Amino acid sequence: MARRRASAPRELDAGDYRLLADFRRLLRQFLAFSEQSAAKAGLAPQQHQALLAIKGHRDGAPTVGDLARHLVIRHHSAVGLVDRLVRAGYVVRRGDPADKRRVTLVLTKKGQAVLKQLTVWHRAELRRLAPLLKPLLARLQD
Repeated sequence: MARRRASAPRELDAGDYRLLADFRRLLRQFLAFSEQSAAKAGLAPQQHQALLAIKGHRDGAPTVGDLARHLVIRHHSAVGLVDRLVRAGYVVRRGDPADKRRVTLVLTKKGQAVLKQLTVWHRAELRRLAPLLKPLLARLQD
């Protein structure tokens, strides 16, 4: 099999920098919206992210380690975050009946309710930003 020669990257122009700046601005707008929404719901932004990660975990109920990897935080930081969510009544720890050493995280009704409201708000914001984001992503693919 013949190896392909890597072509030299093209020179960057002002449009490349504008594209990246516009993209980062939209991301920051969304993050600011998300942080404000979490506060409005009585949560810290990382608590909202944790609830979303627990509910959206692909392989069933996650462990604290799964949550730490998803949020890109240290395990002991995830333990503290989960402790606060448990104390606030948003999450419970459940023993795994198949593996007594394994403890998983499950949202309570209170956790599900606050996450549902936040998700409704976030979906609306994403719909608002989508028309601005689509052309930026299309330009990135060019």
